[in-house]
Amino acid sequence: MELNLFTRHSEYEWEIGPRGNMSVPARIYASEQLIRDMDHKVYEQVTNVATLPGIVKASFAMPDAHWGYGFPIGGVAAFDPDKGGVISAGGVGFDISCGVRTLLTGLTLDDILPVQKDLAEILYHVIPAGMGSTGKLRLNKKELDDMLAGGAKWAVSRGYGSNKDLIRTEEQGQMKGAKPEEVSDRAKKRQRDEMGTLGSGNHYLEIQHVIDIYDRDTADAFGLYQGDIVISIHCGSRGLGHQIGTEFLKSMAIAAGKYGIVLPDRELACSPINSPHGQSYIGAMRAAINCALANRQILTHLTRQAFEHILPKAGLDLLYDVSHNTCKVEEHKVNGKKKHLYIHRKGATRAFGPGHHDIPFELRDVGQPVLIGGTMGTESYILVGTKESETKAFSSACHGAGRSMSRRAALKRHKGRQIVDMLANRGILIRSPSSRGVAEEAPDAYKDVSAVVEAADAAGLTRKVARVEPLVCIKG
Repeated sequence: MELNLFTRHSEYEWEIGPRGNMSVPARIYASEQLIRDMDHKVYEQVTNVATLPGIVKASFAMPDAHWGYGFPIGGVAAFDPDKGGVISAGGVGFDISCGVRTLLTGLTLDDILPVQKDLAEILYHVIPAGMGSTGKLRLNKKELDDMLAGGAKWAVSRGYGSNKDLIRTEEQGQMKGAKPEEVSDRAKKRQRDEMGTLGSGNHYLEIQHVIDIYDRDTADAFGLYQGDIVISIHCGSRGLGHQIGTEFLKSMAIAAGKYGIVLPDRELACSPINSPHGQSYIGAMRAAINCALANRQILTHLTRQAFEHILPKAGLDLLYDVSHNTCKVEEHKVNGKKKHLYIHRKGATRAFGPGHHDIPFELRDVGQPVLIGGTMGTESYILVGTKESETKAFSSACHGAGRSMSRRAALKRHKGRQIVDMLANRGILIRSPSSRGVAEEAPDAYKDVSAVVEAADAAGLTRKVARVEPLVCIKG
């Protein structure tokens, strides 16, 4: 993008003043180079969001922002229900509650290297991955509805993990207010056999090695030490979330005129929060959040079982689980007064600072862990939320590297087998059922995650705690 489109407030803060139908400014947090490298579509989308009814303060984009469906991926927007604020299916995304959870193992590189190949093989056979992948768990109608209402709490009640996991999970493992009855039969049918599966695209399970510690005190509180081995799981609500997004985007677009909403882009389809249509989507979306939380909890259990066969001394305690495709009601200050707002984060992560009541008690003094995925060939990061982020962007941060190349372009440039061999030569073992999927997710199809994280850190959205690099990656 051209820099002359923006007013620069600081090295990492860029603003587009209200114009046309914008009721608030648009603001992007990024370095100059990241701004230059963003597609112009990000500019269009972040300004379009600023025209939606009831938006508060600004339309935001994170350092990893790129072109999405309606909202940019990396987009954040807050809406006030008392001011005609809206809920947008495009502002949440198709993979509702896609997120990352990171497990501590108590192991070191010396423990892993002798059995690295064995771990790669057993995880690949235990963790179903790929387009349309199904697991061993089959849910009947009642079980499916119970899961959609109960989330990770339901999974734990079924023997997949313990209550200790729930303490370290966003929403304590259960999104309240879910309405399984608002989820279509077609969406439920798609999910019936997909619990405990990774799916495809950028989803993964990785064994990672802690390379650097940047903030010793916070790392100590998180239980992270240089040389440690951690495991990260990145996935969401699978076919159910995608079906909910598809159905409500269509019905919201049709209903917009009824509510007097003029859409600058059909993909920004939305409904008033307090309307029957808006409430129907919120209930279904919250059910999809529970689906994703349950899914990651089941995958955690399967991972623990796999490690039991190879390294039974591994602890595999949960550090944290956080989503990055959601809309949640949160209390934030607006013009000095506390308000309950509907915070859309699409490809953006919640990043509460120290003292926030939603952070687990043992982490409250330091802040919420923020888990940032890189690529299967690059580093990932563990960050922490800051107090400053509350005033910057409603306590929000980036979620990953962000794509710099379309999947089609990546396929033209790469072959999956070549990527697997190249990474194996660097000591990174990739296991995937799809050579095409590996090519689409080639490391150079993404932005430099380190540059994205540096921008988030420098802008005050988060603070760096640790850097990790992959040793084993199970990809869809």
